[in-house]
Amino acid sequence: MTVKEISLIDRVGRSEIISLLLVVVLLLVPLVTANAAIISLLTQIMIALMGALSVYLMLRMNLMTFAVPAFMAAGGYCAAILSVNYNITNVIALAALSFLVPMLAALPIGLLVLRLRGVYFVLVTFVIAEIMPLVLFETPSFTGGSNGISGLPAMTFLGVSIEANGDILLVAIVLAIVAVLITICTTRYYRHQFDSIKENEVLAQSLGLAVWHYKVLGFCIAAGLAGFGGFCLVEMLITAHPSSFQAISSVNYVAYAVVGGQNLLLGAIVGSAVLVWASNLFSFQGELSQALFGILLMISVLFTKGGIVGVIQDLLRRLRKDSSLLIAQSRGVKA
Repeated sequence: MTVKEISLIDRVGRSEIISLLLVVVLLLVPLVTANAAIISLLTQIMIALMGALSVYLMLRMNLMTFAVPAFMAAGGYCAAILSVNYNITNVIALAALSFLVPMLAALPIGLLVLRLRGVYFVLVTFVIAEIMPLVLFETPSFTGGSNGISGLPAMTFLGVSIEANGDILLVAIVLAIVAVLITICTTRYYRHQFDSIKENEVLAQSLGLAVWHYKVLGFCIAAGLAGFGGFCLVEMLITAHPSSFQAISSVNYVAYAVVGGQNLLLGAIVGSAVLVWASNLFSFQGELSQALFGILLMISVLFTKGGIVGVIQDLLRRLRKDSSLLIAQSRGVKA
């Protein structure tokens, strides 16, 4: 008996490989165009993607988190404070700390809030997102308060300044690639544990699985991914301000993951791209922009139960089935 070889696609996952390739291909964009609108849109999509990945990672354990803006603020303000007050401008150091600081901050929070389930967990994470802007406003000596932290110095890499919009997009894409890789490694390595928690947390715990351990681990990594997004947002705006991390923005990050397809990593990418593009498109409609965006979300949720990627998968399955039937009929085989 021969052991069946496991292909790379089976090990990593088709959705994961496609997701990684899509983001990697975007590295070519800053090299082929200097269009300000395209660069701005793609930078926003990369930031949205990192927030959506944070939501997706928690959804793998059947946990809906609204704390993404709070951890984005932690990562963004960490980079801003270090660059302005301590003259640390190395992009690798700033990016690493923008991941580690929210991750460490999430550890004690996770130990407390992950005891809750269902709507109670959702409510507490939203409260965390509500509290963070208040903390930023009420600590002016540290965070600049209502003035924020402005005039950030340009990032540097090997002594070269990174200040052009195209260069900032390149940094955002690289960090998005790192975020996708971290998500893939986490969800594949702990796939069985996460799936067990998602299917039946009580049963998994009764069978000896340290549920709290994996939930806290996922929560901390998700916070780090959000920190990446906050770092890129601050560098794009060249300022860190509490208004950039309002709790209501957490709804957008959840929407990116759910509308794209919450069960697949590819869904976070597709949802981020489609909804950020739609938001920019509707912004030209003035007061109607929010209403149009809300209608789009309602239509997406009502008519795409598996998300946009789920609908595409269903269409491909039907086309494959129809093509198989046509081939069988053309060969004179009864369907």
